[in-house]
Amino acid sequence: MQPRNMSMSGVVDLAAVKAAQEAKAKAEQARAEAARQGGGPGAVSPADLVIDVDEAGFELEVLQRSTEVPVVIDFWAEWCEPCKQLSPVLEQLVLEYNGRLLLAKIDVDANQMLMQQFGVQGIPAVFAVVAGQALPLFQGAAGKEQIQQTLDQLVQVAEQRFGLTGLTVDPDAAPGAERVAAPAAPAGPYDALLEAAVQALDAGDFGGAVQAYKNVLSDDPGNTEAKLGLAQAELLYRVQGLDPQRVRQDAAAKPGDVAAQVAAADLDLVGGHVEDAFGRLIETVRRTAGDDRDAVRVRLLELFEVVGPDEPRVIAARRALARALF
Repeated sequence: MQPRNMSMSGVVDLAAVKAAQEAKAKAEQARAEAARQGGGPGAVSPADLVIDVDEAGFELEVLQRSTEVPVVIDFWAEWCEPCKQLSPVLEQLVLEYNGRLLLAKIDVDANQMLMQQFGVQGIPAVFAVVAGQALPLFQGAAGKEQIQQTLDQLVQVAEQRFGLTGLTVDPDAAPGAERVAAPAAPAGPYDALLEAAVQALDAGDFGGAVQAYKNVLSDDPGNTEAKLGLAQAELLYRVQGLDPQRVRQDAAAKPGDVAAQVAAADLDLVGGHVEDAFGRLIETVRRTAGDDRDAVRVRLLELFEVVGPDEPRVIAARRALARALF
């Protein structure tokens, strides 16, 4: 079976983006609390980078460790011949990353519940868990070079979106040192308001979600989760009720119409066409001047917030915007 690429470079899923930001914040809180208590992650042995995991140890060994380091999951079975070819390659590569990845090997015969929870349809199947978020990587056998490209991307996503830099590896450390669960992140002062905003989003009350996020930001302007949530809620509020066909016809017929291009860019982004949305607005910036240009620039910056400031496509678009402006 040819590997099925399911990596992180696809369309923008607004719910997934929000979950990623929440997971990043929780991971940072957990690491900060562990450091405060003097219980931060210490050096590990290379032998601890490849571990066997079962259902009983999954929360500690995978979910909680994923707040420190991306955990690659290898679903395998003794009878699976392709697994016997893939697993040694994964083990070797993870060791070469020297602490930037952890490999958890799960025997599907002994852990049917985990197999079902991840929706595994066949083996070998490889997933990753980053800051508590599951990411499907590929299914089936794959060559070392292709696997390494996928793992390179995983490491990049973990560092840029979640701030995970991995574990310190010490060849002299004793293998199998006891791993202590990271402390639960303390509840923040705005959890109730943020939860209300999420419930409003789920109910389709985008105006209510906008107001709830603004309430948080009025007291805490730097709240990352509220800033991201507000950008998403405002985007969904703007596209609610739009006729996509009419909007795209107007944009095609009126390339110099700022309102038409801005509305089309919003629909592009909601549909996952990130480069199209950014490119449309950057080109509109080039065509316009004065207040019109400033309005387009502001909308583009708002869309950057939705996707995430560290996302590679946002970084590239910022450079393109600077060239268009100056």
